[in-house]
Amino acid sequence: MKRSSEALITSVHNPRVKAWAQLLDKKGREQQQQYMIEGVHLVQEALASGVKIEVLVYAEERQQSLPPGMLQLAESAKVECIAVSDAVLNKCTDALTPQAVFAVLPKLSWEPQDLLQPYEIDRERSSSSKETSAASAPSLVVVIDGVQDPGNLGTIIRSADAVGATGILLGKGTVDLYNPKTVRSTMGSMFHLPIASGDLVEWLPSAASQGIAIVTTSLQATASCYEFDFRRPVWFIIGNEGQGVSPEVSRLATQHIRIPMQGKAESLNAAMAATVVLFEAMRQRG
Repeated sequence: MKRSSEALITSVHNPRVKAWAQLLDKKGREQQQQYMIEGVHLVQEALASGVKIEVLVYAEERQQSLPPGMLQLAESAKVECIAVSDAVLNKCTDALTPQAVFAVLPKLSWEPQDLLQPYEIDRERSSSSKETSAASAPSLVVVIDGVQDPGNLGTIIRSADAVGATGILLGKGTVDLYNPKTVRSTMGSMFHLPIASGDLVEWLPSAASQGIAIVTTSLQATASCYEFDFRRPVWFIIGNEGQGVSPEVSRLATQHIRIPMQGKAESLNAAMAATVVLFEAMRQRG
């Protein structure tokens, strides 16, 4: 059992409370190399996923509102659990009406090289067997080039998780993955697949050199997303909401595709466009 021996924390000036509150800002997250998840659902997802949790903090006065067994499950996983007052919980959380629990986690440790590993494993499998299965499906990595809205990034991560993508690569200029709004928008999907950050100008050529298709959407493209063969290894690039994929990254794409539309809308929201293409990839892969 790992229930903290500390007394109930009631002061917003407590050093630990100050450190937790700093995680609301990017500077604090970078200094501590940690981030916060808020609410019952995200904490449950983190516990179920087996990711490392540094500390679980709950409102003593609302402990009964927590799911039965949550604290016991955390304690069995050797997570430190600390009771605090509602004033402390409100000080440390981003939501206007915070739920009775939050947790502090170390930042994800995935590297861009990890996103190439599934393909390397797939290539080894294909060389030794002609059989294919969902477990050995070709890699599908979602590449983010400058998406700025936290809700859009979170939604793209959820869609990638839903279709069984093998990872996500966040390029320079992309909104902080650990922004509280981004974290909430992922609904726990950020715990389900590798997410790394890296220089796209470096890593896209590395992927292409291994035979991976580098694909992005373009209004000028002639090939439809429904005509492109997604059954091979693919890294799919999503661009900025207003400017799209940057010119330097677009030049690295080996294939440009478009999403056919019959109405008068010129384009789709970045997260919606990503979801359309990703689900087409899933459909083709069976």
